[in-house]
Amino acid sequence: MGRQVSGRAGMIARFKPVHLGHASILEAMCEQASEVIIGLGSSNVCDLRNPFTAKESAEMIGLVLKKRFSNYAFVEIPDLNNGQKWRGLAVSLFGKLDYFVTANDYVRELLKDDYKIIHPLEIIPEDRRVPVDGTLVRITMAKGGEWERLVPAEVSKYIKENKMEERFCAEYGLATLARNAERLLEATA
Repeated sequence: MGRQVSGRAGMIARFKPVHLGHASILEAMCEQASEVIIGLGSSNVCDLRNPFTAKESAEMIGLVLKKRFSNYAFVEIPDLNNGQKWRGLAVSLFGKLDYFVTANDYVRELLKDDYKIIHPLEIIPEDRRVPVDGTLVRITMAKGGEWERLVPAEVSKYIKENKMEERFCAEYGLATLARNAERLLEATA
């Protein structure tokens, strides 16, 4: 592991759904920082890439973290379709931070003058790094595959109990597969 975060740290993601990669990042942040501010991105959008609500995302994160941590809080960050307005809103909602954790180049560029930016891989021990992203989870769910292995057990249970998988597949399953056809073809080649 490289750098450690301390003090007040923040990050933003869509968490649609919370997957094993998110869990590793959030747990590492909560272990190292005194306070973690978790930005629920695209909080005002419900679409193909954002099929779960900000409330659902927060509940999934809580299921992952609440057993071990209490040093985190949420802020909802809506899409504004204007990078500078979004930046101003994000800075006002996050407030003063010692670190901002992101792997997103666009977010890094927007916030680099406001916060000390670090990449998640700098704080996650190598043995806890999980190469998964939300798109992979949603594609696997849309295909009827074993998406459960890509998310924490608590999240899988929550999604199933609340019939979120069924809702996602009915509303966005085919569109998800169509949008990601190239990625699906690469995976089978």
